[in-house]
Amino acid sequence: MRMTERPEWGELATFVPNKSLPVHNWFYYKEGFSRDLVARLAESFGLGIGDTVLDPFCGSGTTLLACRELGIDSIGFDVNPVAIFASRVKTREYDASMLREAGRALLNRKFQKPFGDVPGAFVRKAFNPHTLDDVLFFRDSIMAMEDAVIRDFLILALMNVAMKCSYAWKDGAVIKIRKHPVPPLRDMLRRQVFRMIGDVERMKKARAKCTAEAGDARMLKLGNGAIDAVITSPPYLNKIEYTKIYSIEEELFFLKKDITGLRSFVGTEDEKIASERCRFADVMDDAGLPLAAKAYFNDMHQVISELARVCRKGAMVGMVVGNGCFDDRVIDSDIILSRIAEKLGFEAKEILILNKRWCTRNRVEKVGVTRESLLVWEKR
Repeated sequence: MRMTERPEWGELATFVPNKSLPVHNWFYYKEGFSRDLVARLAESFGLGIGDTVLDPFCGSGTTLLACRELGIDSIGFDVNPVAIFASRVKTREYDASMLREAGRALLNRKFQKPFGDVPGAFVRKAFNPHTLDDVLFFRDSIMAMEDAVIRDFLILALMNVAMKCSYAWKDGAVIKIRKHPVPPLRDMLRRQVFRMIGDVERMKKARAKCTAEAGDARMLKLGNGAIDAVITSPPYLNKIEYTKIYSIEEELFFLKKDITGLRSFVGTEDEKIASERCRFADVMDDAGLPLAAKAYFNDMHQVISELARVCRKGAMVGMVVGNGCFDDRVIDSDIILSRIAEKLGFEAKEILILNKRWCTRNRVEKVGVTRESLLVWEKR
């Protein structure tokens, strides 16, 4: 398979370009990629009206929203309820006048100290007590609204500003608490709500179907040959535990759940995995791999097998992945995943190297260079 350096595309593999884009920036999703990457791949793959794009790790909906802007149908799945919620809110159609009326009514409400369930100790630690009372007051006020579409829109706005007005800081897979002065939540919420309504009014609308559902990428709820292209980014090997860093949002705005599926499972040491010969043993020697790597590639073998099932012949796949950084080695996930794909019915056409970073142990000792790559496959 061909490997090509594409450093000029490096920032496109991050969420950073989305921070200045309307609607895309309604919910900051650190693990996401950019709208422009989706647009470039859609053009490269020759996608248009009537085609359907799948993102089995849809996160906060960048692929879905970008496809809707382009008039391309899309389907997304994720196991994280926060991500699915953000995806649905960002990709809906809205009546801006109704949102504006509901927003004004909400923000004109007189504060009343909330009663009911008290958040856990970690959530309480993450907020000034007065700010937390404001969050709970507005949350309960919004939850009492009858219109589910308006309710969800306002909850996402509140979720956004609640984290901006908190002491919480997401550092990789860890939430750290740093106390500092925070702005008044009501003022922040007012700006956020009406900025989002302005985005709704300005957003380019295209006729395209768009769905986001809770689902495991290893067991897709799709028919055979239903998909024309895949644009996605799975969890990186040994990189981030996706289900932990949104725990504050989950506790404040959703029922607590045990999240299972690829995002939460990858990187765990599982005794069953350790005792079995890996499914990908025919494409590489797995004898010395860490348990976390065996678990990861076993899961990804199932994911790619499902992609092969749901993709039509000639369907294209664009997948952003990162190599694994361990104390004793770098594991070339981009090459291994492409070899697995070749065995499961794809032609691995190219590996585009977008970014390179040092893998270190003990913060300073260099182990090797890891690549962040865009894998381009075609269904045979």
